[in-house]
Amino acid sequence: MSADGTRSVGRGRSEPRSERDGLLVIEGLDAGYGDLQILDGVDLDVGDGEYVAVIGPNGAGKSTVLKSIFGLTTYMGGRITFGGEDIGGLPPEAVIRRGISYVPQTENVFPSLSVRENLEMGTYILDSVPEDALRAVFDRFPILQERQSQRAGTLSGGQQQMLAMGRALMLDPKLLLLDEPSAGLAPDLVDEMFDRVDEINRAGTAVLIVEQNAKEALRRCDRGYVLVQGQNRFADAGEALLADDEVRREFLGG
Repeated sequence: MSADGTRSVGRGRSEPRSERDGLLVIEGLDAGYGDLQILDGVDLDVGDGEYVAVIGPNGAGKSTVLKSIFGLTTYMGGRITFGGEDIGGLPPEAVIRRGISYVPQTENVFPSLSVRENLEMGTYILDSVPEDALRAVFDRFPILQERQSQRAGTLSGGQQQMLAMGRALMLDPKLLLLDEPSAGLAPDLVDEMFDRVDEINRAGTAVLIVEQNAKEALRRCDRGYVLVQGQNRFADAGEALLADDEVRREFLGG
């Protein structure tokens, strides 16, 4: 067990990389909402092009980690660096400009706008919509091209999730933050959603995902973190966490 209480299992690490050269590096993060502190000394890192999952019980602070990176919480202490630059406490627009996109769990599309208008909103920080980015999203999600004139609120849950991810990819981010992307999807669509995330990652975008389907996330990710009550509990390769008896018993349903 490390000094911060994180226990490594198998072949992974108990702490973020000692060389501290990850694309995203979080050290000792304290954050919350107003005066309410949720995260207490959280450490986490994501390498360039890596796929990292964060799991844990409800209320563990998983979504707060993503929101803190994106500038949506009260930043109370610690350090968040991205590409070697300190981004802790920056507003969302400044974070977006540095190459991070975020897909929240809920209310992640503009229901009254068309599919195409939703995608165009993903480039609001630019003077014009890059047509090559739009083509790239349509190539990745053909159903969005077919329905580009349809109001987003009339899409199925799975199609709305594709749209939310597509909008987040319009600026070709270096890091994609995904908060519970399988939540609310029909069981037969969950595998498809994970396949889409795999494709995005294989194309070179680093992914940090918070996911309720912990087993599937750990099967697919490079590394995983387990948070409990706003603190690190385990950190290791996804396969090693899946194989650990204590992790399976406490967090994966046996």
